[in-house]
Amino acid sequence: MAPRLQLEKAAWRWVETVKPEEIRQEHINLAYRINLPACKRGTCRRNCKGNPNCLVGIGEQAWLGEIDENAFHNIDDPNSERRDKNTFVGLTNLGATCYVNTFLQVWFHNLELRRSLYQCHNSRSLRQTSLSFADYEPQSICEHLQYLFALLQNSNRKYIDPSGLVKALGLDTGQQQDAQEFSKLFLSLLEDTLSKQKNTNLQNVIQRQFCGQFSYVTVCNQCGRSSALPSRFYELELNIQGHKNLTECVTEFLKEEKLDGENRYFCESCQSKQNATRRIKLHSLPPTLNLQLMRFVFDRQTGHKKKLNTFISFPEQLDMGPFLEGKPCTISCVYELSAVLIHRGISAYSGHYIAHVKDARTGDWYKFNDEEIEKMEGKKLQLGIEEDIAETVKSQTRKPKCSKGYHCSRNAYMLVYKVQEEESSDISRTNVEVPAFLQRLVDQDNHKFEEWCSEMADMRKQSVDKGKAKHEEVKELYELLPAKDGEPYEFIPLEWLKKWLDDSTATKEIDNSLFLCSHGKLHPDKVAESKRVSLQAAQLLYERYSGGPRLDGSSLCRECVGQRCRVLRLKNQLNEDYKEVSNLVKRTLSGEGYWVGKASLRSWRQLALDQLEEDEHETKHSNGQTNGQGPHTNNSKELSEGNEDDMKTFNEDIVCCHGTSLSILETERKLVSAEVWTKLRAYFPKAPEFTQNQEPCQQCLTLEQEEKDNEAVSKMMALDQKNQLLNLFHEKNRPTLTKWPQGTDVLYIVPLFFVDEWRKFIRRPTKSSPVSNVGNTLLLCPHGGFMFTYDSLINGDAQHIALLWPNEWEVISRLFIVDQPISIHCFKDTPPSGPTTQYTTQPDLCWECRESFLFQQQRDLREYTQATIYIRKVIEDKRMVKDAAPEMNASSSEAEEEKEEHPKVDGERDPDFSQSEDGAKRLKLGDSSTASAATVPVTKPGGIRRSTRHRKLRGEKALIVSANQTLKELKIQIMHAFSVAPFDQNLSIDGKSLTDDSATLGSLGVIPESIICLKADEPIADYAAMDDVYQVRMPEEGFKGTGLLGH
Repeated sequence: MAPRLQLEKAAWRWVETVKPEEIRQEHINLAYRINLPACKRGTCRRNCKGNPNCLVGIGEQAWLGEIDENAFHNIDDPNSERRDKNTFVGLTNLGATCYVNTFLQVWFHNLELRRSLYQCHNSRSLRQTSLSFADYEPQSICEHLQYLFALLQNSNRKYIDPSGLVKALGLDTGQQQDAQEFSKLFLSLLEDTLSKQKNTNLQNVIQRQFCGQFSYVTVCNQCGRSSALPSRFYELELNIQGHKNLTECVTEFLKEEKLDGENRYFCESCQSKQNATRRIKLHSLPPTLNLQLMRFVFDRQTGHKKKLNTFISFPEQLDMGPFLEGKPCTISCVYELSAVLIHRGISAYSGHYIAHVKDARTGDWYKFNDEEIEKMEGKKLQLGIEEDIAETVKSQTRKPKCSKGYHCSRNAYMLVYKVQEEESSDISRTNVEVPAFLQRLVDQDNHKFEEWCSEMADMRKQSVDKGKAKHEEVKELYELLPAKDGEPYEFIPLEWLKKWLDDSTATKEIDNSLFLCSHGKLHPDKVAESKRVSLQAAQLLYERYSGGPRLDGSSLCRECVGQRCRVLRLKNQLNEDYKEVSNLVKRTLSGEGYWVGKASLRSWRQLALDQLEEDEHETKHSNGQTNGQGPHTNNSKELSEGNEDDMKTFNEDIVCCHGTSLSILETERKLVSAEVWTKLRAYFPKAPEFTQNQEPCQQCLTLEQEEKDNEAVSKMMALDQKNQLLNLFHEKNRPTLTKWPQGTDVLYIVPLFFVDEWRKFIRRPTKSSPVSNVGNTLLLCPHGGFMFTYDSLINGDAQHIALLWPNEWEVISRLFIVDQPISIHCFKDTPPSGPTTQYTTQPDLCWECRESFLFQQQRDLREYTQATIYIRKVIEDKRMVKDAAPEMNASSSEAEEEKEEHPKVDGERDPDFSQSEDGAKRLKLGDSSTASAATVPVTKPGGIRRSTRHRKLRGEKALIVSANQTLKELKIQIMHAFSVAPFDQNLSIDGKSLTDDSATLGSLGVIPESIICLKADEPIADYAAMDDVYQVRMPEEGFKGTGLLGH
């Protein structure tokens, strides 16, 4: 099918030969495209919007043919959330709680610990067992752990939510903590809780499972005296740096240490400090041996933790016999590997934790990754991709080959070994029963889960049934949609048909109201947005979905077609008339002429088109929607100049402002012949008509003469004032306060605003209004006192005022109205102690208002929002990174100033009180008299005042900050701007270091336009975890405030 524009042109091509009064039904059918051939399936890539008979590509493809019932719903199979037979239950990651989940799985698989925990009863559970159990809910940490273990054992869910326990512990789910510290604190908490039980078997279960004995043995080199300090341990912390296997790590842990020099040992026998040796002796080992591999160490150079990605080899069977001192022969010292805890990631502050745990009953290995649980093939541990860490790590060492019965890992941070026991047929050793009071809670949760599964299954079934019914409906109706030639038909909106075929949206009733013309019939321009369907199909659709008004063959609007025919014929004629008028205007005028506005003449064709469009708009729907914007309304538009787009009436551009007479501006109008005017008048019968002899507006002529007279007076006034105040205008020979001029003891003050406005008038007297008065009250407080001191004027407030000589003040007083004279006086005295100089102002200074002004000024500097500050990076030789030219973002006015000024940059001075590139000294923030602006304008000897706007240097970057944001937040902004890690940033302002990361910028003295110096330390090798590292750059609180430390 032809494109839409071609179809629209073809629908109205007949208007070239048919007049409006000659229109017949066949022309109306052409306009509404009734007889266009319908498209066949496969011929159109998308629906032909210009063809009301094209019913292809409206969404029917999804319904024709066989459809999988899963396409009728978006609900996952609830059974996918169900726990598989003979598998374990996962734990939901609540944000950054994977480190908690790994330890919970490891402890759950410690059968002795689980059995003991189930026996730990509290008074509430005992009371609820005998009464109504429906009210019992876990409250304490131990109760939540009991319930969690019971769910892990008997839940029907594939994974459970540990938020109850995490909330009871008070952990921050969004922050990853030290996993090894969590293990220690949680076991300590359990030990304390179980020690308070009445059952003596429970009181020391943690010690029985995890506690071993060793002693620190020190031997004096002088007398040979040996002293032992016994101690308990729950885990052995093994250094892995420089080692390849677990045996080397344990050997180093027990290695003898020399005590000499400042580290000498005080011997009780010798009664003095002596050289000695110290070592650890292992006396007993627990049934569950936890070995912490110290992968996370503190780096003194960078000041933060780092991870050691060293490969360590460890055996499946570990014989600890050689490391024990004086072990009884009856005790087994052979341990079997039961769990490996893995940390994936290159940073100590980010990454992911998973656990490989051996099932105590079957001997199978499982990988616990939060919600996901994977059973290893066979009976062997398989670390697999857990050893693939990020490629950003430099020096990717190859994984060493492991002997049979050994494993190698660069990510394992904890190994759990269990003492090897003789095989026994006693099922009770591996069978742990859930207590009745906990099983009731589990049953309740399982019941909720089953209800949810049933609800989801019902929802899936309802969606499938609804989809199948819709499928049958579409297949039935789509075959009936095409309207056959000569048979009754109706129009249905295309968008409604698409939504009917889109199962994701609810089908609303059919609405044809937007398609109606002002005569209540189908508008010709809306045919492209509707489809012609058979009467039978329309009847079924209206019966099922209702709506209206219904548009059939009688709804084709003859009036709209006739009006469009007239408009199109006029437009065709307009092009011919436009060419003829353009030629006639170029000819020499002979005889009587008519005035036509030049702007009107340039855009008369467009104005004529607009007039025709207004006529056409009358046929459109009264709701104001422009339904009939066909291609012809845009093709003939021309570019117009000035305000011609706003012109509504032809020739209105030469009507004077009084609305009736000819404008006095002869340059804006042109004489045309009567022949031209006759043609134009035919299109614009209501346009203003002005003959060649028409007199211009007398009122406008009078006003023009008055304006010329006023301009002459203003020029004379400006010349007179300039001659009397020549030095003030050129800014030459100006008095300064820093060096009081000789020959006078008084200077007068006026606002700088007055001088600026006066100079504007002098430069352009006809374009600017004359200045009539001096508003000195701007510089006074409400009490009439002066607001500035001599010192403050020297230090910055002078940018608000201009100084005058006494003779200039006499002229000012004579030429202008002065509301209040302001002067500053210099008194010199020569007492015996030496000459002194005092300065006073008239009126006197109002100290009360001055202090209030300074207070508000300082407050504004501390309470800003969205202000700009500048960060300058300092290179190794302590100088600023600077360049002779400013960055190319200065405005044109600044560029002009730079052509006149060539300031030198002195990089050796203090960077925050040095001559900046715009020649302005930057004030120290501690100065009590600092003005609201951060710079003081410096006047050149020639009298040209320099710009006080900050010009950035190369290597300097502007940041948007607020006073209430912290230094930590600023460092993160700087990190993204300069690629310097926060812990490598040394920031200073006015030579003062900024170190308190929790302090706000306002409290640190950072004000708008401040320059902060950045000195970067040598970067560390691992930038992949830059953001994570900074999270702990603040003093680490770890588990402070959580239930692990008892709040």
